[in-house]
Amino acid sequence: MMKIGHVEVENGILLAPMEDVTDPPFRRVCRGLGADIVYTEFISSEGLIRDARKSTQKLTIYEDERPVSIQIFGSREEAMADSARIAEEAGPDFIDINCGCWVKDVVKRNAGAGLLRDLPMMRQIIKSVVDNTSLPVTVKTRLGWDRNSIVITDVARIVEDVGAVALAIHCRTRDQGHEGLVSWEYIPEVKKAVSIPILLNGDVRTPEDVKHAFETGADAVMIGRAAIANPWIFRDAQHYIKTGVIPEKPTLEERITVALEHLRNNLEYKGDHYGILEFRKFWSGYLKGLPLAAHVRRDLVVAPDMEVIQQRLDRYQDEVTEHVREQKERREKYFQEQMEVSV
Repeated sequence: MMKIGHVEVENGILLAPMEDVTDPPFRRVCRGLGADIVYTEFISSEGLIRDARKSTQKLTIYEDERPVSIQIFGSREEAMADSARIAEEAGPDFIDINCGCWVKDVVKRNAGAGLLRDLPMMRQIIKSVVDNTSLPVTVKTRLGWDRNSIVITDVARIVEDVGAVALAIHCRTRDQGHEGLVSWEYIPEVKKAVSIPILLNGDVRTPEDVKHAFETGADAVMIGRAAIANPWIFRDAQHYIKTGVIPEKPTLEERITVALEHLRNNLEYKGDHYGILEFRKFWSGYLKGLPLAAHVRRDLVVAPDMEVIQQRLDRYQDEVTEHVREQKERREKYFQEQMEVSV
């Protein structure tokens, strides 16, 4: 069984950190569905040392989501060191350093993937965090700034050399963002260069993808955007790797049960108003591929409270039952007519 720091990782299938997504309510859902480790949204080191509410709120951790890592980012050694101490007080199992965010607002401050242009500074920042926390420190990054500067093997050596315990690699360059093909082929090269666990990230969308990702030699696999619409992917990937069989897709009842659990978590964490409002982005994922989904989604995104949502979902289940019955009757009628014509 692989270990990251002091934590044993049974299956090696992790939830990637995602801004505006991996808050406590979503992390709790993914842990419940099999994610081995979950990560917070990335948190500004400058925001933490200023005690900015937007940053400090992201430090919230619930016991049922462990093991959990707090991810921080920044470009100043002192701020990163101080924010590591602040983050440790929140009680995470790890601290992760974001060296891979590609968005302009982060990169222009020489944080996130901006550090891929300055490996000596990246080294100093990682070391400043390692030296100022008793927790295991991990790093998440990309292959390089662009295709002409693939530096991931050098980064891996730096990460290991300064005492971080694992490296997650989004297998694209900074200039790719989330576009273009991922390059998983760099994973074996990195594995040969270092002895710390290497975590693969990027375009892991299905249980088959998870299996193929492990075949690169990666010690663990991080799932990001695919989990937003399908948090069951952790459970399904584990089952597929162990048995070779992909489970049936979750039923309508399962989807609604998990969606409501997620929503209740949201209300607990954010309060009634913002809990309802900020959950709207998840409805399309929970309803994806279901009959009559567009119609019910339009109602759910304007529903004002939990009571209205529950009533609409109850009605939706009845509508789907009736829809399925009508579809079955149409098929039976069609086949009967075809048989009569053939006679």
